[in-house]
Amino acid sequence: VQLQACGGGLVQAGGSLRLSCAASGRTFSSYGVGWFRQAPGKEREFVALISWNGGSTYYADSVKGRFTISRDNAKNTVYLQMNSLKPEDTAVYYCAATSYTGWAQKLYEYDYWGQGTQVTVSS
Repeated sequence: VQLQACGGGLVQAGGSLRLSCAASGRTFSSYGVGWFRQAPGKEREFVALISWNGGSTYYADSVKGRFTISRDNAKNTVYLQMNSLKPEDTAVYYCAATSYTGWAQKLYEYDYWGQGTQVTVSS
């Protein structure tokens, strides 16, 4: 599975962005897909996860109620809708695919990673 994230950019606080993670590979629909982010000088952290069929979603407390993860397996794409953005959301965002069936929050639980897309939120 190969993943490519896009949709990042510069936005003012309170604004919105939608990130996309496009995948290649016929088995994409059998993987859960997560979003992580890494701010300068900080460790990469879990943001959100959607199960292989979209039936379950998980969010970090810091984004709950503001971010929504979704997927379209017919298009091999996972989305992260980010609303009410804050300056502390500024980071490089990565998507990753996991074969774990539960709430995978750790980096080592993911099998494939895409390149990052930069999100910058100005105050």
